[in-house]
Amino acid sequence: MNRRKFLKYSSILGGAGLLTGLYTWQVEPFWLEFTRVPMPVKNLPPALAGKTLMQISDIHIGVHSRDSYLKDSFIKAAAYQPDFVAYTGDFVTYNEPRQLDQLQELMRHAPQGRLGTTAVLGNHDYGARWKDSILANNITAMLEQMQIRVLRNEQQQYSGLNFIGIDDKWGTNFKPEKAMRYWNRQEATVVLCHNPDVMDLPVWNGYNGWVISGHTHGGQCKPPFLPPPLLPVTNKRYAAGQIGFEDGRTLYINRALGFTWQVRFNVRPEITVFELIRG
Repeated sequence: MNRRKFLKYSSILGGAGLLTGLYTWQVEPFWLEFTRVPMPVKNLPPALAGKTLMQISDIHIGVHSRDSYLKDSFIKAAAYQPDFVAYTGDFVTYNEPRQLDQLQELMRHAPQGRLGTTAVLGNHDYGARWKDSILANNITAMLEQMQIRVLRNEQQQYSGLNFIGIDDKWGTNFKPEKAMRYWNRQEATVVLCHNPDVMDLPVWNGYNGWVISGHTHGGQCKPPFLPPPLLPVTNKRYAAGQIGFEDGRTLYINRALGFTWQVRFNVRPEITVFELIRG
């Protein structure tokens, strides 16, 4: 290869790298996708067939968040008029008390379900090293003032659909046995659990329905046709999307609305809209 060709190809490759870098930094982190997923639920009351359950996960309000993007995303989500809304943790990336002011301001625009709104906490909602129980309690109190019921190893029924919430696996209040102890096989039930690694623990007490989670962000960057190289879970099978289990459970891992670092490639941010079906 002569010098002219070398410089030509180098400039092409350099330009392509620059465009890719700009895309991963300024485009894909804000290119929100609303994913529609059918959700067959055992014992679903006939009146709930066709209703929608919206899942929003990993908002990550903090120093690195773009609050205008989060606000616009909430407004778009609210336009879907979901019947139920479930938030699956990591409301904040906590560095200083200002994040609580951000949370209060932004969540005023967050969608609410027409029939019910509920949530669980994620590891970042427990602050530094996931050990700040006071912060988790403060976030819980703030959300419940906004009519978002935070389930901390407990359950709540709305219009015939029962939600069980498992508190975060890395936090200070992880008690999955307590959450699953009293689930009723005759009730239509959906479990909220931030960290999908909980699927591999012997805590499910025969549960054979849906579990919706987040935490992984889908890896945030994923080479085409290859698994994401970085996932904050022990079981690397748990990246994103729907996964079936032989015991009847179905896991759905949301790719996250927000980010801890502003970079995404081949893993668009997501809000999931489930359509409830009698299963």
